[in-house]
Amino acid sequence: MSSKTAVVLLNWNGIHLLKQFLPEVIACSPGASIVVADNASSDGSVAMLKSDFPDVRIIEIASNKGFTGGYNEALQQIDAEFYVLLNTDVQVTPGWIEPMETLFDEDPKIGAIQPKIRAFKQRTHFEYAGASGGYIDRLGFPFCRGRIFESLEPDEGQYDDQREVFWASGACMFVRSTVFHACEGFDEAFFAHMEEIDLCWRMKNRGYRIMVEPRSLVFHIGGGTLDKGNWRKTYLNFRNNLELIYKNIEDRYLFRSLFMRMILDGIAAFKFLISNGYMHFWAILRAHLHFYRMLPQIRQKRKLLKQKINNRNSVGVYTSSVVADYFLRKKRKFSQLDID
Repeated sequence: MSSKTAVVLLNWNGIHLLKQFLPEVIACSPGASIVVADNASSDGSVAMLKSDFPDVRIIEIASNKGFTGGYNEALQQIDAEFYVLLNTDVQVTPGWIEPMETLFDEDPKIGAIQPKIRAFKQRTHFEYAGASGGYIDRLGFPFCRGRIFESLEPDEGQYDDQREVFWASGACMFVRSTVFHACEGFDEAFFAHMEEIDLCWRMKNRGYRIMVEPRSLVFHIGGGTLDKGNWRKTYLNFRNNLELIYKNIEDRYLFRSLFMRMILDGIAAFKFLISNGYMHFWAILRAHLHFYRMLPQIRQKRKLLKQKINNRNSVGVYTSSVVADYFLRKKRKFSQLDID
């Protein structure tokens, strides 16, 4: 039986998070179907769900396919007009779904929407993974309304306007199901990190809009799978960002953007090395080696995606460099950037 909205939590060994946050998800989501897709957990998550939450649908995935593969497999089995891709470490609030459904209904060209995301542990501040809507600069560096690199702003209502952005956070992402499947879901080569930006970019290259609706509010812990100090997170971020750019950016910006990224990534790598981050230095080097090795396959993806571009939508692209603004001009707040 189909529902208008399906809230889908992808779980991997997150039994403690499910126990903590799933009751609020159920209580705050009247009328929505609740689904937990389990990525081959070994911590008893599935048994606990069957015992403590018998009304929650469980989709068991045979192996850990990461964020990308896990959601792709699960969403093929869910019949709903809208999907909510919700991390297990997110606390929702009453009324978080209704504004999103209204916004989708008002504009069929909206492909995805994110709520305002504040930090669970510092509840007055925006959270790293999304804040109040995602942007990207001309070199492919993502940032948010309320978060630039590691600088998190306090939420004082300064970004409470509903607006079109470039990407919606994968921590809590509302997606129109028909658009998700038309864009062939997540690129499973990403495994985890930046896959939601890649999906949003592909949506925008087909003319769809990505929105933030701050009337919907959630709180995110963050770092539930890989914390910021983990070298593998560094590897995935640098590797996936290179593929993200190569697959999706316009021809006229491709060479220049990649050339500048090589330089800036090299600076970042040596910065890690000097600050006793040998594993992070190696992670960035590995990321680039992987990119060069996979370039023929990535080039083929770009070729196929170019054939599907229709009414490219560039709203949310910052035409300057957020790196220069942040590190050289010391601009720490989104409101200090030259963005309408």
